[in-house]
Amino acid sequence: MLFDGFFGIDWSGDKSKYQKGIKVAYLDKKNTNPVIIEPQSKNRYWDRSSLIQYLQNLNSNKSYLIGFDFAFAYPFEDHKNYFIDFDKSPKSAKKLWDFIDLHNYEKPNYYGGNIWEKKTICEYYNSPVKKGLKFNSRRRITEIYAKNICSPSPTFNCVGPGAVGTGSLAGMRVLKVLKKNYNIWPFDNFKNNKKSVIVEIFPTLYFRKHSIKPKKNTGYTLNQINEALKKYNCLPVSKNFKMFGPDQDEADAIISVAALKYFSKNKKYWKVHKSAKKEGWIYGVKFINDKM
Repeated sequence: MLFDGFFGIDWSGDKSKYQKGIKVAYLDKKNTNPVIIEPQSKNRYWDRSSLIQYLQNLNSNKSYLIGFDFAFAYPFEDHKNYFIDFDKSPKSAKKLWDFIDLHNYEKPNYYGGNIWEKKTICEYYNSPVKKGLKFNSRRRITEIYAKNICSPSPTFNCVGPGAVGTGSLAGMRVLKVLKKNYNIWPFDNFKNNKKSVIVEIFPTLYFRKHSIKPKKNTGYTLNQINEALKKYNCLPVSKNFKMFGPDQDEADAIISVAALKYFSKNKKYWKVHKSAKKEGWIYGVKFINDKM
């Protein structure tokens, strides 16, 4: 598929007014250097609401491939259900987004952690509030495939630095809004007039795919980032490129946008396991038909 531009978004589900962990990288269809997009307001950091507004205001005459770093849905294939033995469990990914939003609707800025306070449903999460009795380290099919390179955190886990759960809760609320203006892969069939596409990304996988790991205590070096970019046929970042904070969120956004452009040109990366219609799929994880 051909796109005019690519956005890689390193996401954050935290409760703060502004999300220091959100970083946005951009790369156009020409052979140019990837860049970090700063917030459009006077604020130093993005918040989720302003980022979503920014995306909704993009040029509608152009097509973009936009990657978000959170799980778009929960495991379903293993038990044919998102929430095991729960009568009101949603039956599709889009119903799941509605469900998550319903249990957090009073929280601003798309925060999703209010669900941990809800009786019954809180039992499925390992959260800062409690470790639920029904919490289990279930895996989506795409995560089983990704494990050959590196394994994401279980989607119901919301505790610890590598946890994807809190960001996914906020992210599902966002997808509920963005589905009106964008195709969300792999749930939509792209036969409508929404030109731009949103996909799930996993930045660590894009580095590990080429055996690039951060240095202990210092993280990725500029040389490592540019080495990885070269693997994705992308020009290096500027010599003035800087990363702030121990998590190096800028590096994750930058490598993601390069990977998005690289993978989008190959049809095999658009093929997914049948479970992806319920669970989602990490873009760039290759599906081999005879594996399962």
